Amino acid sequence: MKSNSIKRISMWSGPRNISTALMYSFAQRQDTKVFDEPLYAYYLRNSIAKTYHPGSDSILETMENDGNKVVDMMLNYAEKPVLFFKNMTHHLLDLDRGFMSGLYNVILTRDPEEMLPSFAKVIEHPTMTDVGYKMHMDLVDYFEKNTIKYVVLDAKNVLLNPEGVLKQLCNHIDIPFDKNMLSWQPQKLEEDGVWAKYWYDNVHKSSKFSSYKPKTDPFPQHLMPLLNACKPYYNKLSQLALS
Repeated sequence: MKSNSIKRISMWSGPRNISTALMYSFAQRQDTKVFDEPLYAYYLRNSIAKTYHPGSDSILETMENDGNKVVDMMLNYAEKPVLFFKNMTHHLLDLDRGFMSGLYNVILTRDPEEMLPSFAKVIEHPTMTDVGYKMHMDLVDYFEKNTIKYVVLDAKNVLLNPEGVLKQLCNHIDIPFDKNMLSWQPQKLEEDGVWAKYWYDNVHKSSKFSSYKPKTDPFPQHLMPLLNACKPYYNKLSQLALS
C-alpha cells in the first residue's frame, strides 16, 4: 500500500474527553487500524508527569520513548487505508509541529466543568499542562497560521448526536461513514495501552457512545482556579466544533 494514499488521522484530545470511545468507534472499521497514545512514553520521559501518572514505569518500559521516532511511524506506517492515532495534546511537548501537515488533525475538547472532576478522581491536583486546553488553542492558532486543515469535536455534541457528528467527521476526512462505528462489543481492545486498567473501565463495559447526561454533583472547590483558567479556551473551541 502506498504510504501517501493513506488517510492518517490524529485526534488531539485532552484527558477524559471520550477519546477512548472514539478510538473504539474507529476500531470497528475494517479499513482502519487504531493506535493508543503513541507519544505517551515520550511525554513521561520528558516531563515531571512520570512522578504521578499511574503505570508510568510500565509505559516507559513497553513503548517508544523517542518522540521523533513515533512521529516517523505515524507518517510512514502503511498497514491499512485509514490510520487513527489517539493522541493527547499535552504529549507533544516541544516536538516540531511541522509533521501535522501530513495528517488529518482532529481536536477533541470537553467542557472543563464536566471533565476536571472526572480527571481529578485519578490525578487529584491537575494543572493546565495536564488538561490541554491552552495547548488546544495554541494548535488552532498554528493550524490557521500554516493553512493546515483541522476540525474540532466537542464531546457533548458527539454524545448528543453520534451518527450526525461522525458523518460530518468522515466527510471532512474524505472517508465513507461506516455504521459499525456506532457500536462495539463490551470488552477490551487489543490496541489498548498498558494504562487502560487505570482509565478505561467505563469504556470496557460499554457497547456504544453513552447518552449525554449533565453533571449534577457539586463542583470540587479545589479545582475552581483551574476551571476559571480553562473556560476561556474551551469557550473558543466550542464555537468551532461540529454539531
